Amino acid sequence: MSQQDNKKIAKCLYRASAEDLGKIPGNPVAYWLNKETYKLFSNNDLLRDISRPKVGLNTTDNNLYLRLWHEVDISRAGFDMLSREAAIKSGKQWFPYNKGGGFRRWYGNCDYFLNWRNDGEDIKNAIANDPVKQAGGRVVNEGCYFKPSISWSLAGAKKFSIRVSPKGFVFDVGGSSIFPEHADMLSMAAFLSSSVADYLMGAMNPTFNFQAGNVAALPIVTIEGQREVLERIALCSIDIHKDDWNGYETSWGFTCLSLVNLYQKELLLRANYHNLRENWLKTNLEIKHLEEENNRLFIDAYGLQDELTPEVPLSEITLTCNPHYRYGGNLTDKEREERLQSDTIAELISYAIGCMMGRYSLDREGLVYAHAANEGFKALVEEGAYATFAADDDGILPLTSENWFEDDVAARIEQFVASVWGNENLEENLNFIADSLCLYAIKPVKKGGETARETIRRYLSSQFYKDHLKTYKKRPIYWLFSSGKEKAFECLVYLHRYNESTLPRMRTEYVTPLLGQMASRIERKRMEQTEASTAEAKRIAKEIDSLTMQLSELRAFDDQLKHHADMRITLDLDDGVKVNYGKFGTLLSEVKAITGDKGE
Repeated sequence: MSQQDNKKIAKCLYRASAEDLGKIPGNPVAYWLNKETYKLFSNNDLLRDISRPKVGLNTTDNNLYLRLWHEVDISRAGFDMLSREAAIKSGKQWFPYNKGGGFRRWYGNCDYFLNWRNDGEDIKNAIANDPVKQAGGRVVNEGCYFKPSISWSLAGAKKFSIRVSPKGFVFDVGGSSIFPEHADMLSMAAFLSSSVADYLMGAMNPTFNFQAGNVAALPIVTIEGQREVLERIALCSIDIHKDDWNGYETSWGFTCLSLVNLYQKELLLRANYHNLRENWLKTNLEIKHLEEENNRLFIDAYGLQDELTPEVPLSEITLTCNPHYRYGGNLTDKEREERLQSDTIAELISYAIGCMMGRYSLDREGLVYAHAANEGFKALVEEGAYATFAADDDGILPLTSENWFEDDVAARIEQFVASVWGNENLEENLNFIADSLCLYAIKPVKKGGETARETIRRYLSSQFYKDHLKTYKKRPIYWLFSSGKEKAFECLVYLHRYNESTLPRMRTEYVTPLLGQMASRIERKRMEQTEASTAEAKRIAKEIDSLTMQLSELRAFDDQLKHHADMRITLDLDDGVKVNYGKFGTLLSEVKAITGDKGE
């Protein structure tokens, strides 16, 4: 073997003594670390000496006791509770729940509610009375419930990342937490969000299962004279990530779509979007600067200059408005930008539908109506909650390939755009919406001769519900009633406004009139056919065949609709979307995807 080969082999070898490996809690075989890194664990206090990490609740049955927050009646949810006693006194049933989630820093992953009615009475009784649940169920560290915390994901994230949670959360075994004193919260968050903490966590547990014990064993080096700097970095980073999280309707803290917030500055939607995109870019660069400053401080303090650099790749700036993080690294810059623009416009359409349903309003911030059974909705209308853009009377919105009804979704999208940005530039704004959707949301791109309105209608008819299911994690709030593959009739119904009169009203005000309209159109087409040329007659014959198939499908749908309308079906939102969605047989679309069943 040559001398050169020996040198190559030497570069691939590591030397580590058992004594050095023993300095790291848990004795992981972290042979690649240098001696100075080993000393960090033996020469400094560990995190557990300042604030011992806690593991959280194991409910024994998440399907029974957890809900995505948007599934339940929001009036039954308790926010910002200071203590268990306050939660009991509130009389609420559902409370925010830290469950971990994917890779996101500083703030976010606030997706779930926990049934903690009367201090967890249901869960505690289940564990006490069921030997199987006694074995796995665990209600521990209750004294920490509802306190401000720093939490992280046990598993499922590609890197170690923490999020600061305000008061009001119960926490899960998969969302383990620490509860530092208020004075230490920001500086601790800064350290745990640094590349140093990620590096040391990887040394202790390279399997990406971030156990509470690993976090407890992190060495803490005090950075003299830099506390205010670290607190500023953490506070700014938390605020920016919180604003980003709340900028989307999947957050209970959502107030208004950013794109709509800008409408007073510009009358062109295209200009609004480009202004918003510039703001997002500045925000991403600001976070990049803050995190790199944070990394630099800790790398220097821990003496890891030879092991780490402070740079943060764009893919690790965990803001939803960052396309590098949101879409991953397998796209070109052009593809990322096109997808971001397309998705942003799809979000605009979703928000517009929310305003049609009364969930949101152009006159009020945040959730306006997310209760149950349409109760209290009429009072909101009378108060003028929907003065600028009227909410739909019944929470039933036809979603058809043709404009059969006045409250058709596509027609109301046009009204929404006019309400927000005015009539003067309506055509240009509709064109921008259509062009943006064709960048990614719908394929093929705009067909030859297709107008902007037709493109928007095509998106609504063919793609919107797929996007909605993805956005709401297969627990939709707008339910798609569909006559079948011919799409003779489809409509959206808002979960929170559904009541036992919804199906009878759907039948009498939409399906029955449509049966008559379709039958009349077929007769008119037959009369046209008798007077048409041969080529034109063939074209009309195809229209008649299509309409006849749709009419046959609609009659079968009407029979099912009558059967279910007569049942006067009610919903219990506490049961969740999965259970309630299965009550309607094949009237609803995507039953199997949502419930796991094929339907009746």
